[in-house]
Amino acid sequence: MSIFLSNEIIVFLLIELILIVLMAISQFNIITILRHWDFNATTTLQYRLEKKNYLINTILYFAVACKVILFLFFIQSLNALAGIVPGAMCSAGVVGSNHYGNALLLLKLLLIFGFGLWLIINKLDLSFITFPYLKRKYLLFTLLFVGALVEFVLEILYFSNIPLTVPVFCCSVVFQAPKLPFGYTQTMLVTFFYMLLSVIVLFNSLKHTMASFTCNLIFLFIAYYAITYFFGLYIYEMPNHKCPYCMLQKEYYYIGYLIWGSLFLGIFFGIMPFLIERITQKSYVYLLKYSSICLIITALLCSFYVIRYYLMTGVFL
Repeated sequence: MSIFLSNEIIVFLLIELILIVLMAISQFNIITILRHWDFNATTTLQYRLEKKNYLINTILYFAVACKVILFLFFIQSLNALAGIVPGAMCSAGVVGSNHYGNALLLLKLLLIFGFGLWLIINKLDLSFITFPYLKRKYLLFTLLFVGALVEFVLEILYFSNIPLTVPVFCCSVVFQAPKLPFGYTQTMLVTFFYMLLSVIVLFNSLKHTMASFTCNLIFLFIAYYAITYFFGLYIYEMPNHKCPYCMLQKEYYYIGYLIWGSLFLGIFFGIMPFLIERITQKSYVYLLKYSSICLIITALLCSFYVIRYYLMTGVFL
């Protein structure tokens, strides 16, 4: 049996291919715009370029929105594949079934953040009559288009190399306690988690974009390990069940989508103001309050499971 006989994978790759074609058509026109754009000119060429600019923006809005939705579909597809990949109990086994899985997942996250940045820059650009950020946003999109091409190649390599006859490792083997980085213990991870969250909320309230940008990147690293190796135990109510993917399944009421979703949104809103300032020289600090709200939601959800378990059993795991 081939992995490409899975309906989810066929639909997923077909939509990805359509988006690549749309983005390639846009990229072809973007090159023309970047070469000949002169807003002060009153030529026929400039008039055509301005019309193309609006058309390209419409296409790219559609493509970027689809890419965000496809990311969620990709996660769901991995869960579905766990039923046909031998040894896989959840997405962890499917992602780690070959060398391309984790790289593909990381690239997808980076592209989602990049597309989000492009949407904000594009919105700012269209709010001015003179399109002051046109060349910068299209240069940014060119980088994202290259990333999308690499992503598509990785998807083909990843799906075509998933073994269907050799058992893969399940999450109980992939996420073992000795894999904690830098010799961290669970107590140290949780302490860093709450300390860093407090620092981020403070910097966000002070509207210090560079400090918030730096702390959010560190927090993404710390939060991943804290949720996987500490808070997850209380969600599963099992001391040896360490997995960032199982909480996405219906047995745990899909709580993982809310926990990981609020975390990634919080990080996104926390790093964007600094990047937008670098690109547009404009302040965009109001996003920082959304960063605080989303990260606090993440912490409250994680803390809820720890408190609930302690109230039910009188002990900590």
